Amino acid sequence: MSSKARVVRYAKTGAPEVLVLETVDLADPGPGEVQIRQRAVGLNYQDCYFRSGFYPAPLPGAVGTEAAGLVEKVGAGVTGFKPGDRVVYAGGASGSYADLRNMPVERVVAIPNGIAEEDAAALLMKGMTAEYLLTRCYPVKKGELVLFYAASGGVGLIAGQWGHHLGARMIGVASGAEKCKKAKENGYEFVIDRSREDILARVKEITGGAGVPVVYDSIGKATFDTSIAALAPRGYFVSFGTTTGAPPPVEAGLLQKKGSLYFTRPTLATYCGTREEILTSAKKLFDLFLAGKIKSNIGKRYVMSDAVSAHRDLEAGKTIGASLLLP
Repeated sequence: MSSKARVVRYAKTGAPEVLVLETVDLADPGPGEVQIRQRAVGLNYQDCYFRSGFYPAPLPGAVGTEAAGLVEKVGAGVTGFKPGDRVVYAGGASGSYADLRNMPVERVVAIPNGIAEEDAAALLMKGMTAEYLLTRCYPVKKGELVLFYAASGGVGLIAGQWGHHLGARMIGVASGAEKCKKAKENGYEFVIDRSREDILARVKEITGGAGVPVVYDSIGKATFDTSIAALAPRGYFVSFGTTTGAPPPVEAGLLQKKGSLYFTRPTLATYCGTREEILTSAKKLFDLFLAGKIKSNIGKRYVMSDAVSAHRDLEAGKTIGASLLLP
């Protein structure tokens, strides 16, 4: 028996205006699936990549990869969840911009007591990203100076708090006084205002000319040269986003000449690719939230019919922290 679901989709790739709210028939959950009545959907910049066509996907396309809500139905063989359970998920196939959705249970996580659905939707994908970046991709150490771009964004604010918890000396890059202030309030010891300061000059000043052992760069093309130059010998360039376009191809000779550098392009799909990795990463995140070490920093909330406005704001850099779409 099917149910009616409201979903945001696009028939062609392009600007935010291609997003359309539709009502569709949603089948009952299949084997190994749960049907979730969604209460909060997390917005992420990668949603814009799919909508614009930067990340190729079949058409018509759906948008979004994380949400939280209540289990409404369970499919055959599902034993770990029951109707009424509070759950959240991140990753997998796009399509979270919806009020009702079927999801495979291997990506679904129970929301612990003490965490609201909105906080869970704002935290999970961004928090698991911060977790793998700071503790597994390059495990930051106590006392290390760490450079992190987009420090006032959803991932950036969690990373600042997480890095501070680990004892790292976080250097954030943001734009404008308001965003820099927010980053400073969330674990960054130093914040570089890219709208009025020279990033590389400030990094050299902060590090006494030595450079940093690791750069976490989600910007891409526009910051590639600065990130390379900001690294200390044998430093790690962690490229995990491309908001200004893809960085140029990396030549082995460049890494050699700039100090035997390391370059990696990690993704959540790899670092949280198994059920065990998802549960372990989510538990680390939720434990820190419940201990008061990490805040969700929810900024803007949009109703689902305002998905176009939400994407405009994301691309224009008008959001601070985590943004939510409310079905």
